[in-house]
Amino acid sequence: MSDLSTSGSPRAKPASSTRLLDALSRWGLVLTVIALIAIFGLASENFLNPYNLINILRSIAIITIIAIGVSISLSVGGLDLSVGSTASLANALVISLFAWYGFGTAAAIATTLALCLLVGAFNALLVIVLRIPDMLATLASLFVIQGIAMTYSYGGSITQGMTLPDGTLTEGRIPAAFSLLGQVPTIVLVMLGVTLAIQLGFSFTTHGRRMYAIGGNREAARLAGIATARYRALAYLLSALLAGLGGILLASRIGSSQVNAGAGYLMDAVAAAYIGFALAGGGRPNALGALLGAMILGILQNGLVMLSVPYYAMDIIKGAVLALALATTYAKRN
Repeated sequence: MSDLSTSGSPRAKPASSTRLLDALSRWGLVLTVIALIAIFGLASENFLNPYNLINILRSIAIITIIAIGVSISLSVGGLDLSVGSTASLANALVISLFAWYGFGTAAAIATTLALCLLVGAFNALLVIVLRIPDMLATLASLFVIQGIAMTYSYGGSITQGMTLPDGTLTEGRIPAAFSLLGQVPTIVLVMLGVTLAIQLGFSFTTHGRRMYAIGGNREAARLAGIATARYRALAYLLSALLAGLGGILLASRIGSSQVNAGAGYLMDAVAAAYIGFALAGGGRPNALGALLGAMILGILQNGLVMLSVPYYAMDIIKGAVLALALATTYAKRN
């Protein structure tokens, strides 16, 4: 008996620590979200107020949708850095279609999304036909689209009743139905709907598995008969489409078009998409992970503001918490 106990004990400890590391690796992001909610809930009496929690969901909706688009480009081994500029362009387009041309809600949204698809086609042209590395191609696209958006809006904001450069006043109005898109619960439902649809596409369709295969090893996927160019083009089209949707929701929230309004979403969306890699230990981009990544960023931003943390110190805390969350996830893998 003595021999058995002494020989069994050393084997038990590694098994237990391995299970703990495995659990942290798989669910570190979820635990981080729960821990942040608990910490800010204890530190601020108003943090767990239902209105504040709903406000957090509303604040992360646009970032989540744009981050899912970035995740789609990452799934095929690319990276779309033009999403912020595309959102800015969509923001300017949809408001101008109302204010300048008197479009209805459905027509303005459809036209804006169709034009944003041209951005995705332009990125696909640079990456697939001209064979420019994804990051460099979409970086160039970022500046081109940003310039187009600013030129189209005459370098300023677009509002209903504004004075055009020729001195005439616009007569179009932003429909009341459009304003509802950026409000709760519509904007939250749109975010959850996009997340569910893309996650199901990644997890349960042949197309999702093929995109992961291309991202894992493009040459092997090509030799296996997968149309890699077609799927990469599709990824950039979907990324641009979701960035356009983010810009439309932003326009609905603020009721106008502001210069480079979508640019501020780029880094948060990219961060959320990369954080999402860690969900469930998958090590690959996914929509649910992007949602959790955006939630971490949103909770941190909201909680730090409620605790009156100086704005110039927020990035330090946000970066430290993100590093800790990712350390729990990648500790076992490394």
